[in-house]
Amino acid sequence: MSRMGDVLAGFHAAWEFESDSVLIRFERGIRTPKLYQALGERRIPHEAIAAVTLSPGKRGTVVLHAVPRPGADPLMEAAAGQLKDGCDPYRLVLPAERETLAEYYADELRALITADDDPPDRYLVAAPEAPLQFKAYDAKASFDGKQVSFRWFWTGASSAKWKAGDQSFPLADLIGVEWRSPEVFEGHLRLLRRDSPVAQPAQADQDPAAVVFGLGYGPVHESLPFAASVLAAVRACGPALTSDGVGAPSVPAVRRDPADIADRIRHLGELHQAGLLTDDEFTTKKTELLAEL
Repeated sequence: MSRMGDVLAGFHAAWEFESDSVLIRFERGIRTPKLYQALGERRIPHEAIAAVTLSPGKRGTVVLHAVPRPGADPLMEAAAGQLKDGCDPYRLVLPAERETLAEYYADELRALITADDDPPDRYLVAAPEAPLQFKAYDAKASFDGKQVSFRWFWTGASSAKWKAGDQSFPLADLIGVEWRSPEVFEGHLRLLRRDSPVAQPAQADQDPAAVVFGLGYGPVHESLPFAASVLAAVRACGPALTSDGVGAPSVPAVRRDPADIADRIRHLGELHQAGLLTDDEFTTKKTELLAEL
């Protein structure tokens, strides 16, 4: 860069351009996305950036986007393309009048990155640090840096999970993490187990190695950093699988308990009443659940 330490401030974040990286500092304000607030700041090495774009935004803004290199950032690997634009930590939104300045920094940054289509052999961006925890719909999930623990809630956990009891998973027993955004129906976090003696159930609410999200449970700003932290720790122990599910163990379908079906339909109704599901979506999902009886 022309001067180390140059800062470009936008809405909700400021980028500081350093000799070998971009330091992104996120604001802490009522309008700032909660994921940004949870992350605080992130240092992105130049080698973790695949490309830089500048494009028009909404309502008189421009968007500077540092496209992350595949396999460089555990947070983006865990997200697997599910983050909305407004929560993407690699996007800096600026007023349109700063477009010329943003283009200058975009050109400077492009000159410092080298195209490399191959995923790196390690994560280049630091993951959120343990210990971490969050409340899912059916359990409290905790990660202390060495093992992941699930403690079931009697109000949300399925009978299958209650029968299995509270769970603890040492990192050595895991090969990856599957995160499905809580902003979609049946969002969840699933731990992919190494050499499991029994195939993991397809439905997350039946899998003792998974927790399910719900209305107000497992929000993105809590569950995604958790997933990224676990994923990075697992990868440090050996090859890891991510939310795209490539190479994941097969999970055959199982017939659900009627009581569990009733719980899921009740939860579906909560989403419908909250306006998160349309009438058609509610009817379709309810029909699918009833078909599993």
